[in-house]
Amino acid sequence: MEVYLDHAAARPLDPRVAEVMAPYLAGRFGNPMSQHTHGYTAQADLEAARARVAALVGAAKPEEIVFTSGATEANNLAVLGAGRRLASKGRHVLISAIEHISLSTPVKALAKEGFEVTTLPVGAEGRIDPQTLRDNLRPDTVLVSVMYANGEMGAIQRVAEIGAICRERGILFHTDAVAAAGQVEIDVQRDRIDLLTLSSNDLYGPQGVGALYVRQGVRLQPLLAGGGQERGLRAGTQNLAGIVGFGRAAEIARQELPAEAARLAALRDALLDGVLSRLTHAFVNGPREGRLPNNASIRVKFVEGEALLLGLNRAGIAAASGSACTSVTLEPSHVLLAMGISHVDAQGSVQFTLGRSNDQAQIGHVIEQFPRVVHRLREMSPLNEHNEQEFAEESYETFEHLHHH
Repeated sequence: MEVYLDHAAARPLDPRVAEVMAPYLAGRFGNPMSQHTHGYTAQADLEAARARVAALVGAAKPEEIVFTSGATEANNLAVLGAGRRLASKGRHVLISAIEHISLSTPVKALAKEGFEVTTLPVGAEGRIDPQTLRDNLRPDTVLVSVMYANGEMGAIQRVAEIGAICRERGILFHTDAVAAAGQVEIDVQRDRIDLLTLSSNDLYGPQGVGALYVRQGVRLQPLLAGGGQERGLRAGTQNLAGIVGFGRAAEIARQELPAEAARLAALRDALLDGVLSRLTHAFVNGPREGRLPNNASIRVKFVEGEALLLGLNRAGIAAASGSACTSVTLEPSHVLLAMGISHVDAQGSVQFTLGRSNDQAQIGHVIEQFPRVVHRLREMSPLNEHNEQEFAEESYETFEHLHHH
């Protein structure tokens, strides 16, 4: 049996999305900026897709959606666009310790431009404390960016509280909602969100398309110089085929969200309970409540994550390692480390992310095979509960040496 449980990395294109994209990959080729019939048709299709994406997040107006090449560009536009536009008002930015690299990297670019960055810690369940956020705000704070939910370990942040604090202080609030969109109901007006990042592929749409919600009245400095497309915020001819697919994917996600979220949550809980009941020294990463319905992240002591993935792959199960370590650096996931998980335990994590194609039979296969893989690896591993501390100290020293050299 083949079981795909790596939907956080990539999702298949929904056939219903492919169907609406097909004409734009062949006969329809008009440029939305052209002043003739082909252009008018393209413009109408572009705006219809924009309205569908806007509806997914509760935007007040469709024009608040700015299409990009993906979530990475959207995060860059939010961080760099807001920071540079507001630099004369202040140069202080707050982010959480578990942001995606496509968010933390442009923040580092701002730091090189003279901005001060405060990184807010998270607790054992992977959430920031809104009061800690409030305590770290300054008169020169111009932007707060905290992801809506973490795709690696599933924790959903207290977005409404964060939004209320920022709006009260007149500070822009951006959230990377890539992992949350289509999984939980998002309402940018209710939660007082000023900027929000979306990805098409994470909604079973085409790759290479994303969007940034920009609340009306929020001004950003564009990253690209060129034409006046996308309210002047994203120059370049729009990827119409991709955007039309994105729009359809957003429409399907909004319509099916309640039922699909409940279905996935039931499968997720069955997976977590089934695996944990068959293994000792196994734990859930992130909270059991207030987590994404499709995320089952598990760490297992006395084994290594990459070996677990190889064993699962041989059993026909595609998953991801909760550890971002590589064979060169052995660097564990910054998300798990930020939650207070040790280097050794962080490297023994596996992330299962469920999707539309998964069913009870597949989850049953994982519940049967995963413990077998773990037991086999533990039999071969020199690490056990009696020498765990010794290995932990050696692993940390190795990590520190490689990290600094």
